[in-house]
Amino acid sequence: MSSPFIHLRTHSSYSLAEGMMPIKPLIEKAAKMQQPALALTDTFNSYGALEFSEAASKAGIQPIIGAQVMLQDDTADDALCEVVLLTQNKDGWINLSLLLSRALLAGKQDPFIPVADLRAHSSGLIILTGGAKRGFLAAPLVENRADLAKKRLAALMTIFPERLYIELQRHGTEAETIAEPQLLDMAYTNNIPIVATNDCYFASQSDAEAHSVLLCISEGKTLFHDDRRHETNEHYFKSDQDMRALFSDLPEAIENTAHIARRCAFAVEKRSPLLPPFATPDGSDEKVWLRNLSHQGLAERLVQIKALTGVSAYAEADVQAMTKTYEDRLNLELDIIIKMGFSGYFLIVADFINWAKQQNIPVGPGRGSGAGSLVGYALGITDLDPIRWGLLFERFLNPERISMPDFD
Repeated sequence: MSSPFIHLRTHSSYSLAEGMMPIKPLIEKAAKMQQPALALTDTFNSYGALEFSEAASKAGIQPIIGAQVMLQDDTADDALCEVVLLTQNKDGWINLSLLLSRALLAGKQDPFIPVADLRAHSSGLIILTGGAKRGFLAAPLVENRADLAKKRLAALMTIFPERLYIELQRHGTEAETIAEPQLLDMAYTNNIPIVATNDCYFASQSDAEAHSVLLCISEGKTLFHDDRRHETNEHYFKSDQDMRALFSDLPEAIENTAHIARRCAFAVEKRSPLLPPFATPDGSDEKVWLRNLSHQGLAERLVQIKALTGVSAYAEADVQAMTKTYEDRLNLELDIIIKMGFSGYFLIVADFINWAKQQNIPVGPGRGSGAGSLVGYALGITDLDPIRWGLLFERFLNPERISMPDFD
């Protein structure tokens, strides 16, 4: 019995101004077509990975998490070209997340992954070589640069041993007609499996015109601009029968979609938030650093409070009583914060808030329940004295109701 065709290149509405299918309708479409598995490969992001994993699993569909990304080869002289990366396991998810984050944080208008980065972070990932128009192998073939395509293939074979598939698409474009015979030759010559994909952006063929309008909006153009991005009406979510008919001459390209699905065994699951550790300047434990910094900050605040309220003019006993009130409240809050494991959170927030103030970036005095924290006041996160204004810390952080603190 033949294996079903599995969509390995699907864009949801998280492919901003490009994909037209929200996660829920996408899963419903796949379930209606009795798809046993489905890949989500949004353009240079994994924003929908958790929502997709949960919805697919609930519908009895195996989720495959990936992304369509742009690569820059080692020469850095050529145009960026696309590939698809699919996660096989947790290592692959970590590497995909790292590659996406690093590329996006570089701040380029068109983010890309250098092949050198891919070489260092390929574990747990399967790669598909991209479509004909912008594919990492197909694009140079269309430009009659077979030597460059062969060089790129050699690099991918080294980086992805046994995890490389040459991708074939049939959307009815001239580029695909030019590239396909050469891609097949490269695949058979180097004993690399081929795989059929349909680059899905919308659910039904009747959505093609609306998709063209969406692309025009993203580019600031109209349907009458000749230089706008053109896609054919074949980029819809095709059925198993549609794809088998389309690739009837290459049944192994269909069979390999299921083979790839069987090699992928990862889904994103909900978990408690992971807070990054705070690197203290002196290398001390962040709990110790938080206590020291809070007491130091409170001492500075008390000088201001005494000057503002005139308490310093009263008897020494009054000054000591006021100081004790603040110190007792501070220690109570610190005990709760440390017990609940949020020391690093307070230090991180204080770090960027105080940096913003030093750069003359406007910062609000505090709002919401966070203004009830004396630790936040001592660290400079807020500028409202919670004791003076009778604000409760328990509304912000309560050991009886464990949840992430959130300074507004």
